[in-house]
Amino acid sequence: MKLDDLRSTLLSERETGRLTAVVPDIFEKGHAELAAITRKVYAFEDPFSDEARSLIDETLAIRETLQDLFAIRSRKILALTVMHAEGSYYDREEVKRMIPSEKEMFEQITASIEQCQGVLLHNVPHTLHALRHAVAAEDEGSEPGPQQEEEPEDLPLAAPKGALPISHPCALVRVLEDMESFMGVDGRIYTLSKGDIVTLPERNAAVLSERNIVLNINLCK
Repeated sequence: MKLDDLRSTLLSERETGRLTAVVPDIFEKGHAELAAITRKVYAFEDPFSDEARSLIDETLAIRETLQDLFAIRSRKILALTVMHAEGSYYDREEVKRMIPSEKEMFEQITASIEQCQGVLLHNVPHTLHALRHAVAAEDEGSEPGPQQEEEPEDLPLAAPKGALPISHPCALVRVLEDMESFMGVDGRIYTLSKGDIVTLPERNAAVLSERNIVLNINLCK
């Protein structure tokens, strides 16, 4: 990918607050162009010639453009992880515009934030980590071993706006499909996605369970 193409992509990314659609291998193509230019530089008998220096300047410009592109897209992705973890509205189309490595980063950061929220804000005990891994293993058709239970793979833990009071009747459920934001009987807004494990007011959980939208795990007292 030529320097002008990379700069055009970077300019588009800077002009909007949302992620733009880029070719999935844009960084790989940028590095391939760097390698091609570097080979040309090595082919010169005089590495200090004007033409060689011009190519070296081009490699520096490509590296800087790739770094800037990564930085601005990463900041947007971090903002999306926070909105997702807080249960705030965010454009799911932006997630679709992430290239594979960015999507992996988004999922890892989101899972870490939500796990910390579960422990610190919603009083979710660490013992539930094994449960979340068991659910993941069931989806993948495998059995969790002893080592897996000690270092479980985290599933998303939904984060409603505000924690349920300890005395409030609630139910622990697993979300079976994506759903629009809704207000629970406790007055809180919930934004849930397929695979989330979250505490809901019992009345809301019962209705959603009847509609096969959530699966009641029955661990919340």
